[in-house]
Amino acid sequence: MTTVEPVPTSGTPAFGPVLRELRQAASLTLEGLAETSGISVRGISDLERGYRTAPRRHTVAALARGLRLSRPDLDRLLGAARAGRSDGYTPAGVQAVPRAVADFVGRERELSRVIGLAGGPAADGEPTGPAAGAGRAPAVVAVSGPPGVGKTTLALQAARRLAGRFPDGQIVVDLRGLDDEAPSPAELMLGVLRALRVADRELVQAGPQGHVRLYRQTLARHRFVLVLDNARDEAQVRPLLPAAGEGVVLVTSRRMLTGLEGVHRLPLDTLGADEATALLTRLAGSERTADDPAELADIARLCGNLPLALRLAGHWLAAHRSWPVARLADQLAPDTGRLSGLAAGDVRVSAAFDLSYRQLSGPAGRMFRRLTLVPGPDVSAAGAARLCGQQPFDAEDTLEELVEAGLLGVQRDRYRMHDLLRIYAGEKLRAEEDPADVEGARDALHGWLLETAMVAGRWFEPAFGAPPAGWDGGVDLSTADKGRAWLQEEAGNWLAALRAAARSGGDARVVEVAESLHWFSDQWIFWGHWPEVFALAAGSAHRLGDRVAEATQLNYLAWGRLLCEGRYRDSLPISAEALAVARSAGDERQQAWAYFYQAWAYRKLTEFETAAACMERAGRLFEAVDDPQGCLTTRTEVAIILLESGRPEAALDGFRDALRHLEETRDRHEEHIADFVRATIHGGLATCYEDLGSTEEALGHLRHAIELNEESGNAGVQSRHLKQLGHILLGLGREAEAREVFARVLSFGAHADPDAARDAAERIEALGTGG
Repeated sequence: MTTVEPVPTSGTPAFGPVLRELRQAASLTLEGLAETSGISVRGISDLERGYRTAPRRHTVAALARGLRLSRPDLDRLLGAARAGRSDGYTPAGVQAVPRAVADFVGRERELSRVIGLAGGPAADGEPTGPAAGAGRAPAVVAVSGPPGVGKTTLALQAARRLAGRFPDGQIVVDLRGLDDEAPSPAELMLGVLRALRVADRELVQAGPQGHVRLYRQTLARHRFVLVLDNARDEAQVRPLLPAAGEGVVLVTSRRMLTGLEGVHRLPLDTLGADEATALLTRLAGSERTADDPAELADIARLCGNLPLALRLAGHWLAAHRSWPVARLADQLAPDTGRLSGLAAGDVRVSAAFDLSYRQLSGPAGRMFRRLTLVPGPDVSAAGAARLCGQQPFDAEDTLEELVEAGLLGVQRDRYRMHDLLRIYAGEKLRAEEDPADVEGARDALHGWLLETAMVAGRWFEPAFGAPPAGWDGGVDLSTADKGRAWLQEEAGNWLAALRAAARSGGDARVVEVAESLHWFSDQWIFWGHWPEVFALAAGSAHRLGDRVAEATQLNYLAWGRLLCEGRYRDSLPISAEALAVARSAGDERQQAWAYFYQAWAYRKLTEFETAAACMERAGRLFEAVDDPQGCLTTRTEVAIILLESGRPEAALDGFRDALRHLEETRDRHEEHIADFVRATIHGGLATCYEDLGSTEEALGHLRHAIELNEESGNAGVQSRHLKQLGHILLGLGREAEAREVFARVLSFGAHADPDAARDAAERIEALGTGG
């Protein structure tokens, strides 16, 4: 029921930890000690976990015989037992201070917040919260998070740090919310009252009906920290919250307890990478881990930085000191068996997950299992709905049940499962569901992903645009910006579905999806996977025997090698293959694009004569087939060749010619395509004027190019133009403006050109040191 963990007098350790340590040192399981001592497994477990803190003398004697203790260890056990039976409180008041966690690591931000809310000084300088006092209710902090994330450990550490401020009592109450028969609020209140040394006479006089009033009156008179650990739900917690008093209440639960009002919420996530390795080091010993930092980081990663898993791994390392650290990393690397490897004695990661899984409703359990079929790191409610045949709003309710249970995280309407939970859910999926049903769920999700990717991508394709009338994919794709957002958010998922389709013979769908994303790829150049997308599609087109589609996808692949990867020489065999396939198919448009990409590669390799000859061939073919985009981009590329070959004045005329051609034929171009080329032209004009010493003209064209890219949302090209702008500003001595420009580049994150991002970071660092 109620667990009160007093600090034994004169610093003697509590009985439970001492018993556990001696049992493990004797290499005995709970069952083994029960057999040798005659004490039940449940009785030993209750003692070790602190449910019983004052064991009887004959129980201690039986345990000592079962452990076959040496004289020093016997004295330790007897001393801890005597301390548990002693008063354990100072004359100043109740001192049920939880024992310190010797290997506690990190969580300083969270601890600082709790201390601030309790009215104490915040460790990180944040403003403190108001202290509860006369006429005020105690501050209540609800600590929530997934199984094994360290909620109880954090609460105990916070209670320990607050002990000096609240000297009348630091009481830990285990609500046992995940047990089949959790104690009632009345039982828990009675335990707290006894912990606060309310006399039996007073309890009898109040009677059971008066215990609630006595509970509230008693807490109102004390300065206390009350830890309500392992709460099942709001109904279990609500009666235990004191209405007045100078204190703080810490509630821990796997559930978010959203029904509680007036509480401060503190959701816990896994540890950071540095904190995780620090915890492993502290548990295993620095001398054990100093020579294997890379393997230690791998172990932390394989544990998903989950504190419970890290503790079990750390105990393994400490217990197997003659084995290399790499052995545990190798043992945990495969998904199969990782959960069984994360165990120490009778403590297992999977057991912590079991408690939450058993409480799920049928639909939530099915959703939990099937979320392992999501190939990417997270999923939307619309995608999850496909896994279970639900409508999106029903799926959202089911997902929220998983979030409330601490088995799923959510951020910006994207649901994510911890890696170890995903492995656990996968085991449940294989054990509890029919393989045909599982395959059907996977096919439904993949089919939806690929269809929606096509619809979203066609916003950027000429002759398409908005989704067709009557299309209902469960997501809003009513604008190009929404299509872009969906493609970027679901990229990990639809790419995996595309790979699966290529493996399983869905070649027609692979080609169709890749084709629908062709022009969108210009809007998200530095995603990192376009070469793979177009390589898959080229292979699918080849298997289909569609020579035109094969040449088209090979040309897209050459583009990916050139622009996305900067592998200019490697792109040439691909564009040559595209040219040969296009010739065999008699397709002049794809022949033109093959020459275009060859010209581009030769320009980047500074072979300008060859580049110009290839571009001239491309231009003639584009004009022959009347390809408006080809004709426009060829004119622009001719100007770029002139510029990079050291002829800025001729290039200036070339860019102006391309701009005139664009305006004359603007009704033949999609707006986003025209803006993309227009920005490229203005960027080229800026470089021409910069080379010719006309800095103000260069700045004007460059800013216009940046505005066009910003309007179209093309962060990749915009980052390149911003890099150029920053360098011009540095040359003019306008360092503050340059710093702001470079900061904008870094704000794009992974969407920026990697080279531009690296350069911006270096420039900011140099400016920061006065360089």
